[in-house]
Amino acid sequence: MFLCSYYQNNMKRAVLFDMDGVLYDSMGNHAVAWVQSMKKFGITMTTDDAYATEGARGVDTIRYMVKQQQGREITEEESQLMYDEKTRIFHSLPEAPIMPGILSLMEQIDAAGIGIGVVTGSGQRPLIQRILRDFGKYVSPEHIVTAYDVKRGKPHPDPYLMGLQKAGHLQPSEAIVVENAPLGVRAGVAAGIYTIAVNTGPLADKVLLDAGANILFPTMIALSDSWKEVLSKL
Repeated sequence: MFLCSYYQNNMKRAVLFDMDGVLYDSMGNHAVAWVQSMKKFGITMTTDDAYATEGARGVDTIRYMVKQQQGREITEEESQLMYDEKTRIFHSLPEAPIMPGILSLMEQIDAAGIGIGVVTGSGQRPLIQRILRDFGKYVSPEHIVTAYDVKRGKPHPDPYLMGLQKAGHLQPSEAIVVENAPLGVRAGVAAGIYTIAVNTGPLADKVLLDAGANILFPTMIALSDSWKEVLSKL
């Protein structure tokens, strides 16, 4: 395959995207669902909490919140029942739109012969089906990592290490991570992968940079517009 000159000396073989807040402008809906669902179980969860814990497996977030507020350990099964209520509320809300700029970015990546994967802490199967519906031209099922693929979610490196495996048993130096949340940034960095932060939420830029992001963009459109320049410098 012929590659444009700015790609020819580049060794990147895959870009691994987070889902919520990266592929979809969905974090507002997730925040509403978290706040409402946890209230039913006597857990106080704020919008800031939802953004701060984004990227972790939902069951892990719930177990953490229960331990912090109620001082008790719960099983993953009990946590899953609570997460099911969060999922129910989320899917009752209007469908979140595709993040502006993501399709043009994927088009550039695909045109360069670089693979695309998705690494999400979500275990909601309807959302995975939506990825294939909206991005099936660029993403195949075997290149999606979900909460069911790992025992330790973000900020542990496990999800992105699994993403490397699914991308073709790649080395960390052969991939790029695109994240919008501090836990996700920490996971990408812990996996040894060059990690781009895109601040699509309300958190301060400093939070993402302090998590270890190599570079930060204010929007996905800005990243798409700068993609050739970013890749040429890696």
